[in-house]
Amino acid sequence: MTARAMKPFRVYLRSEQIEPLRWLAERRKVSIAELIRQGVDRILADVPAEEDPLWNIIGASDSGLGDLAEKHDEYIAKLIYAENHR
Repeated sequence: MTARAMKPFRVYLRSEQIEPLRWLAERRKVSIAELIRQGVDRILADVPAEEDPLWNIIGASDSGLGDLAEKHDEYIAKLIYAENHR
C-alpha cells in the first residue's frame, strides 16, 4: 500500500497490548501500524456483505423503468445517441 492511500488515525491501545505488538512487529519485520492495518483488514473481511453500508443505496431512487436492470445498456445507448444528435 502506498503512503498516498493512507490517512493518519489515532488509536489508543491498552498498555498490555503494546509490548506483544512490538515483539510481533520486530519478529515479522513490519511496523506496529502495519500489524494494526492487517488486524483491521481481517475484521473487515469477516463482515457480512449485507452489513456493508453501500447496500443502503439499493432502492434509494426510482427510475420509473421496471426493466432498467435488464436493459440498462440499451437505455444508456439511447441517451448517448440523443446527446450526439442534438
